[in-house]
Amino acid sequence: MFKFLFGNKASAAEIKRETQRETIERAQREINEILATLSPKAKITIYPDEGTMTIDLPEQMPDEAKALPAPSAAPIP
Repeated sequence: MFKFLFGNKASAAEIKRETQRETIERAQREINEILATLSPKAKITIYPDEGTMTIDLPEQMPDEAKALPAPSAAPIP
């Protein structure tokens, strides 16, 4: 009688949780897509003993080059 108010609870779709493997594969795929577009290329350092890595990005990213420069702190005379 009140299904139109509360909806049908039985038909609610469950959200699939991502496994750790799927999370790492997705993150790696996304990072690779971004790094492939950079010019100059980023420097990637892997530390096997710690199981970590660092990415040294270029001084200016391609999308930052399109932005306006930051205003100077000195007042314009």
